[in-house]
Amino acid sequence: MSQDRLAKLECTECHSINYNSNRNKKVIKDRLEIKKHCPKCKTHTMHKETK
Repeated sequence: MSQDRLAKLECTECHSINYNSNRNKKVIKDRLEIKKHCPKCKTHTMHKETK
């Protein structure tokens, strides 16, 4: 897994980084937004890609 394809996903509610994901930058130009479970909030929340 190369570092340039790695994306850290941060919870929009509590701002904790919970997940890592891959993405193809040639196909997906903008940042990822995925609804995932946050263990800190204990609910499903939107997670956005951070730098």
